[in-house]
Amino acid sequence: MLHKDLAANSLEAMICSYECTFCITCVNEVLNNVCPNCGGGFVTRPIRPKQARRDGVSLEHQPASIKRVNTQYSKDELTRFSEKYKDIAPVER
Repeated sequence: MLHKDLAANSLEAMICSYECTFCITCVNEVLNNVCPNCGGGFVTRPIRPKQARRDGVSLEHQPASIKRVNTQYSKDELTRFSEKYKDIAPVER
C-alpha cells in the first residue's frame, strides 16, 4: 500500500460512495476497485473549485482536510478482501 498525500486538486484521488479516498495506483493494483471499508467501487474524486463561482462556495471557503488517514488493514487483508468481490460489478455488490 502506498502512503501518499492526495491534495484537494489531485488527479490521482479515487473515492467510494462513503468518501473513502485512495490513490488510483492502490485502487487498481492493490484494492482491485473494491473499497476495503464498504466493498463498493471507486470513481475519480471531484475537485472543488479554487474560486467561488457562487458566494461562499469554494475551496477557499470550505478547505479540504489535510489530515492523512491510513487504512487499518494490512496489505494481505486488503488483498484477501478484494479477491472475494473484485469480479462482481460495483452496481451488483
